[in-house]
Amino acid sequence: MKTTSNTPRAEEIKPYDAHEEKGAQVEQMFDSIAPAYDFMNTAMTFGLHRYWRNRALAMLERELPPRGADSPLRILDVACGTGDVTFRLHNLFGPVASIEGIDLSSGMLAVARKRLATMPETARQAISFTEGDCLHLPYPADSFDAVTVAYGVRNFADLPTGYSEMRRVLKPGGVLCVIELCEPANPLMRTGYRLYSRHLIPLAGRLVSGDRSAYTYLPQSIAACPQREAMTALMSEAGLRDSRYTTLLPGAIAIYLARK
Repeated sequence: MKTTSNTPRAEEIKPYDAHEEKGAQVEQMFDSIAPAYDFMNTAMTFGLHRYWRNRALAMLERELPPRGADSPLRILDVACGTGDVTFRLHNLFGPVASIEGIDLSSGMLAVARKRLATMPETARQAISFTEGDCLHLPYPADSFDAVTVAYGVRNFADLPTGYSEMRRVLKPGGVLCVIELCEPANPLMRTGYRLYSRHLIPLAGRLVSGDRSAYTYLPQSIAACPQREAMTALMSEAGLRDSRYTTLLPGAIAIYLARK
């Protein structure tokens, strides 16, 4: 989906107040919905989010070279939220990878750290979480073999800056994997998706999380976010190469891969 002059940019879609800075509002929103976040993800996607995540990370795994104990991977999970992707990365790569998650929401990270505290010592040694701004990543250039971000780029206050930062911290040859929601290209599927996302999801969000605005913002931000070719073009403009995408049923999920 290409953005036109009549279509708001993703950066212009905000959860609460159109006149306030987006980053602070996104932080407030995720702090508000953190306790219900994992339940809502499962309910809204009928559990399919786990399949989408696993497909994306399997694709990422195939892009990375084999590593051993003498040459461990270092992976950054941007906008990590409650750690769903972070923990899955550890399950995939185990002791040959250190996984760092970063998010601006202290509420989401509190859930992630609580989950981490119940995991085996090997996981607690391999995984760390940092509260920070994804547009100003607190890491040196060329630090990570891979960067992942799931359902996060549409929340960035500045998408080009976000992509430039993720490229900066990737090692040369490192891989970026983005999982993001999109509107189905098929007209019939898109109509059904819009009915579901614009009416049922906000209602469920209000009942479960108490924050209707957060789940009204969700479909609005998806519609405004660059999708498919427009997203890969944005990645290329940020200096990433070999950018490409795969969509998964029901056409509302896109997996983007690119390399530094």
